[in-house]
Amino acid sequence: MHKDGVNFSLFSRHASRVWLLLFEDTHATKPFQVIELDPQNHKTGDMWHICILGAGRNLVYAFRVDGPFTPEQGHRFDSTKILLDPYATALATPLQWNFAGFSSLLAEPLALVGSERDTPVVAKNLVTSNSFDWEEDRPLYHPWSSLIIYETHVRGLTVHPSSGVRSPGSYLGLIEKIPYFKRLGVTAVELMPLQEFNPHEATAINPLTGEKLRNYWGYNTIAFFAPFEGYGSRLYPGCQVDEFKTMVKALHKAGIEVLLDVVFNHTAEGDETGPTLNFRGLDNSIYYLLEDDKSRYKNFSGCGNTMNCNHPVVRNYILDCLRYWVVEMHVDGFRFDLASILGRDRNGHLVANAPLLEQIAEDPILRDVKLIAEAWDAGGAYLVGRFPGERWSEWNGQYRDDVRRYWRGDLGTAGAFASRLCGSADLYEHSGKATVNSINFVTCHDGFTLNDLVSYEYKHNLANGEENRDGSNDNHSANYGVEGPTDDPAIVRIRLRQMKNFIATLLVSRGVPMILGGDEFCRTQMGNNNAYCQDNEISWYNWKLLEQNQEFFEFVRNMIAFRARHPVLSSERFYRPEDVSWFNPSGQIPDWHSESAVGCRIYAENDGGQDLCLLFNPLTYAINFLLPDLSFDSVWLRVVDTSAPPPFDICQLGQGIPFSGNSSIQLQERSMIVLLAERNL
Repeated sequence: MHKDGVNFSLFSRHASRVWLLLFEDTHATKPFQVIELDPQNHKTGDMWHICILGAGRNLVYAFRVDGPFTPEQGHRFDSTKILLDPYATALATPLQWNFAGFSSLLAEPLALVGSERDTPVVAKNLVTSNSFDWEEDRPLYHPWSSLIIYETHVRGLTVHPSSGVRSPGSYLGLIEKIPYFKRLGVTAVELMPLQEFNPHEATAINPLTGEKLRNYWGYNTIAFFAPFEGYGSRLYPGCQVDEFKTMVKALHKAGIEVLLDVVFNHTAEGDETGPTLNFRGLDNSIYYLLEDDKSRYKNFSGCGNTMNCNHPVVRNYILDCLRYWVVEMHVDGFRFDLASILGRDRNGHLVANAPLLEQIAEDPILRDVKLIAEAWDAGGAYLVGRFPGERWSEWNGQYRDDVRRYWRGDLGTAGAFASRLCGSADLYEHSGKATVNSINFVTCHDGFTLNDLVSYEYKHNLANGEENRDGSNDNHSANYGVEGPTDDPAIVRIRLRQMKNFIATLLVSRGVPMILGGDEFCRTQMGNNNAYCQDNEISWYNWKLLEQNQEFFEFVRNMIAFRARHPVLSSERFYRPEDVSWFNPSGQIPDWHSESAVGCRIYAENDGGQDLCLLFNPLTYAINFLLPDLSFDSVWLRVVDTSAPPPFDICQLGQGIPFSGNSSIQLQERSMIVLLAERNL
């Protein structure tokens, strides 16, 4: 948009005709004008374009495109289908819409549509303006070492009645939780997909309730430049753009970065049986990876199609999109879903130095934004520790699995556990990466919540309508005697202790910690480890749990503060041999293959720092540890003990419990202790 009007442009190499459809408003069911673009005047190379003078903000539009319909050659043009603009910065979407309208055939020629035929009720594009009062907002550029990432869902965070916000389930509602984020101590929020998607696309039925399921998570993007209208107030067309910006500005004022979960590996058009929304009807053979039989799609995403990410046109599109979210929407970084797909060439093969990954990392505009890869895909690529490019950090799935297995008590896992706690040098150091290239997590949206990790041995996904076939079967979880909720005080006690062990381990590990939203107050999904379609009490944050589980919340909050007070734990370099020493309960070098209870002494990085001693016991019985020697004028202070009741589970600054230098300490079963070296005054 410019001062004289709006310039519309569209890429299509193989199209023969293009029409621009203009609508009176967002509710119009037929265009008031249909303009066919003249290739002689409105086409430059592969770009179709036209300027509409006098047009401006809130103009509603769509496209129709004609060309060969020869699926065996990869072309699927159909002039009877309404297409969305891939570069649309906002959509106007019906409250209840489905994909059927996109596929509806019209009996009349297209030229008659404007006057004699209603257009199906579908999403349309909306012209927006970049004008917004950002005040003095600037990127925060937090160092990686200071990040505490909180992964959350815009709607799920506040839509439950217990949230107490004025704008539940929205960008504005999230703003109301900023004081809570500050109290907890998080420095970045990672927001699950909020680029426009259709929540009503799911067809499955919950067999337990009969309710129609929804696309709740949003991992099926329709318009990559457009924030999801459903998280806006709908007070006026395009308000979702302004409200998203308002949210970012408010988070930045509070010192909290905004990371977006983006899904460039596939689109909502699915396989050859799916709807035609935009890319398929614009130039199917360029935007997607196709099989040798070009009527079918390669499916490395598990969702029916795979974007042709390393085609130059698609690469440029993705880069344009990322730049838009950084420059115009002020986001601080991205987490790339199934990012290994972004490293596949046009034949679907993984390649070294994939052009797209290298371009994202080296792009001048994106140079300072945070890049996080989910370093695997559904096609078998698992690149944790091997994701190309030093700028890319990774969700460390190995951290999740090794820490879970260790605290579950699996034999032979202590060595892997020690490596994860020390920053996973075995995974990252060989490629020149640092500790902060490891995004450490025990739980995330995909899988059990922390509460469910210690309450269920098996997934309980029947409500998803897939006969419990979906979701991972390999959760490394335990229920400690009863599957699901229980009033047994012994089981409740050990579950609470294990949750403290997981959180304490996460926050003393080198790397960047990520907490799944709601874990800090024991949110449950009732054993569902794949709640992608559960837009209900299964997924929503029940804030009553915060009051009920205040002890655990305070433990998490104080562990975050403890990490901040001891920067040796978050250093961006790997430990050297002289920085840390590991030992068994008798003070000797551990036998990593047979021993489970281990400890380590972390030496202060400078004269003003304090040595730490971390002791871990995943066994089902108590064990005595010989404490490392200290100088005659120092003592060990016990500052964290996951087996102790509050306030002794984590002591406030200056309130540790002293032990003499050469004494031993008893570690209760399935517990962890942190000691701090303090000089006697």
